[in-house]
Amino acid sequence: METTTKVPTTLIEAIRYFSDPDICLAFMAELRWPDGITCPHCGSDKVSFLKNARLWKCHTKHPKQKFSVKVGTIFEDSPIGLDKWLAAVWMIANCKNGVSSYEIMREIGVTQKTAWFMLHRIRLAMQAKSFAKFSGQAEADETFIGGLARNMHESKKKDRRLVGGYHGKRNKWR
Repeated sequence: METTTKVPTTLIEAIRYFSDPDICLAFMAELRWPDGITCPHCGSDKVSFLKNARLWKCHTKHPKQKFSVKVGTIFEDSPIGLDKWLAAVWMIANCKNGVSSYEIMREIGVTQKTAWFMLHRIRLAMQAKSFAKFSGQAEADETFIGGLARNMHESKKKDRRLVGGYHGKRNKWR
């Protein structure tokens, strides 16, 4: 998707570029709604921008008339600002050897726990090739949690059957 705005080419440029909240908002709005802003709840294009709140308001009557650029994306329900999110996305997308949560922590100034959270959300979005929230059905295999199955009594094996993909301490995925 092409944008009319200049895209940063280095990490320093990305951090400086995305440090302005207005630029972040315009960048995300252009990526998300290339054909014009529409309400994520009803799809109406009758919206107006509330400058002081940095939100849009849909003029169609429904419970969630006000919405932000984060609604319906991996950034939703996150108190982390778009300046940090977009810098982290730039890092992950442009580092060919991958990025650790510690590197994100150092470069954008968040805690390691926050960097880990961001890293996993961004990786899932990149797998799906969309920054939209996951929806739909998921398929998982059953597994035993806690210890090797061969060391358990037959009655405990049946009781400890859970949904997941990890099997025991031997790092075997089914």
